[in-house]
Amino acid sequence: MKILVTGGAGFIGSAVVRHIINNTEDSVINVDKLTYAGNPENLIEISASSRYAFEQVDICDPAELDRVFQQHQPDAVMHLAAESHVDRSIDGPAAFIETNVVGTYTLLEAARKYWQALSAERKSEFRFHHISTDEVYGDLPHSEEDANAHQHLFTETTAYAPSSPYSASKASSDHLVRAWRRTYGLPTLVTNCSNNYGPYHFPEKLVPHIILNALHGKPLPVYGKGDQIRDWLYVEDHARALYHVITTGEVGETYNIGGHNEKKNIEVVEMLCDIMQELKPKSKSKPYRDLITFVKDRPGHDRRYAIDATKIDKELGWKPEETFETGMRKTVEWYLNNEQWWQRVLNGEYQLTRLGESSEKGAIV
Repeated sequence: MKILVTGGAGFIGSAVVRHIINNTEDSVINVDKLTYAGNPENLIEISASSRYAFEQVDICDPAELDRVFQQHQPDAVMHLAAESHVDRSIDGPAAFIETNVVGTYTLLEAARKYWQALSAERKSEFRFHHISTDEVYGDLPHSEEDANAHQHLFTETTAYAPSSPYSASKASSDHLVRAWRRTYGLPTLVTNCSNNYGPYHFPEKLVPHIILNALHGKPLPVYGKGDQIRDWLYVEDHARALYHVITTGEVGETYNIGGHNEKKNIEVVEMLCDIMQELKPKSKSKPYRDLITFVKDRPGHDRRYAIDATKIDKELGWKPEETFETGMRKTVEWYLNNEQWWQRVLNGEYQLTRLGESSEKGAIV
């Protein structure tokens, strides 16, 4: 199979591309605009493969998308290209509407035109897989307000209630994909995932941000009391799940992908501090935990996310392989062993600085 992956130079996208090239016989066409979060170095290990091709193309450019489809003749699309940081969406929502809504529409139309011209056999086998987030569902009851909160989980039928410009733009794109399925018959699938972490993660996000701030002896900023709860998913587990969906998922279905790892943000930060203290102890200064700093909370901050991944387990046979502990340790070890990668990233426009108009000292989640 030949798979067109949008956003394949980003964090999750590059994990998907690496998984396909390293573990299957399929080919990949990586379509990526290479914005600040797109990094070709994420794909160095597979870039020389004869089964890999790269196209620096904006998904909002219909002419270029038409060219890519005609030139490469893909059998499936995995759509991961998106603006993804909540704080950035608070400061500048326009880019999120442009990429996540208009870009998804433009890609859907290019894919529909291409699909409609395929032979009957290829047309029946074509798939358009849209990768989304659990943030479209809003938030769930928190244990501090509801003793039975743990019983409440996001399922594939949970009503949408996005809280931020980012999640609203992703909810919009989800609705577009399902509408193109119902109206035009385009064979689509949708997945919604929990918080990803792992190697090659751009350092504006919580886990790499905390690791790199700790290495630099900077404050480790945590929103509010740090009691917001997220479900954490190791990115390579997510990549395996996405490949399961594109190859064995049922057209028209939605699959939620989660790591079964509900943790408070402060618990995540403290675990990272402890792993860092073990693997790279501070000898002459205070321990990493002493760097934790609580800052003003983000406006509209969702209290809790948690995914019920029963459906993808029962129907497609996928389960995460990494526990929270093993995945976090692998992640810290990767950043400690790949200083050249993150040093080059920090030589760009992003330098562990503040994001979001309500945040202080670069607090993120």
